[in-house]
Amino acid sequence: MEPINIEATPKTPSVKFNNETGVMEIKGRSIPENSIEFYKPLVDWLEVYAKNPLKKTQVDVHLEYFNTSSSKCILDIFKKLEAIHKAKHEVVINWYYEEDDEDMLEAGEDYESIIRVPFKMIEIVD
Repeated sequence: MEPINIEATPKTPSVKFNNETGVMEIKGRSIPENSIEFYKPLVDWLEVYAKNPLKKTQVDVHLEYFNTSSSKCILDIFKKLEAIHKAKHEVVINWYYEEDDEDMLEAGEDYESIIRVPFKMIEIVD
């Protein structure tokens, strides 16, 4: 299984999924032309990873903005992580948001209320 390394563009976030460290990161803006096309390889990768996950999986989400279609795809990613968590593996989602960005904090809280995985809300103070 190969790690995923995608460079950020003005419309898509950078993605680093590493099956050897169990650390995954999504960072930047998510307003792709086709969210499903962008996120499907990530969901598929997590499905394979879930068959033999590490003892601890850490996911760092640093999104400054995402559109509605991205939000559904991000939820799909979180659902795969929830399955890993339900299989008695440790999963932590670190949700980063700018100190004055109430919308991003609320988005993280909304995901946390849907997904049964521990979230850490981390405020970025400039």
